[in-house]
Amino acid sequence: MRERERQMARKKLDKEMKYYRWAAREKHPTPGLLRAVRLALGVPTAEMLKLLEVSPSVLFRLEQSEMRGTISLNGAGRVAQAMGCQLIYAVVPRDGKTLEDLAEKRLWAKVLGNRD
Repeated sequence: MRERERQMARKKLDKEMKYYRWAAREKHPTPGLLRAVRLALGVPTAEMLKLLEVSPSVLFRLEQSEMRGTISLNGAGRVAQAMGCQLIYAVVPRDGKTLEDLAEKRLWAKVLGNRD
């Protein structure tokens, strides 16, 4: 019964994550997305500083850490919220595959005795 529950969970997640899998196919996602969105929306730095209640150096560090991939989810969420946006993150299999595909690959690797 446990495997049946896992299978149902995979199918549900695969359905929910469909658009994220599509986004994950992008070879070079927008670097510095927070800054890119801020500029595209025309949100002035002064407004961001007031909403976040931080100094200019903190906002700069947040945007830089996002570009380096070291920003916390909390920090990214705060910046997104200040712009009137919502941070959503996803965990999806590589190459746009589904969780069901990945589970089957893992099963075959286990059966054949070799793992990637």
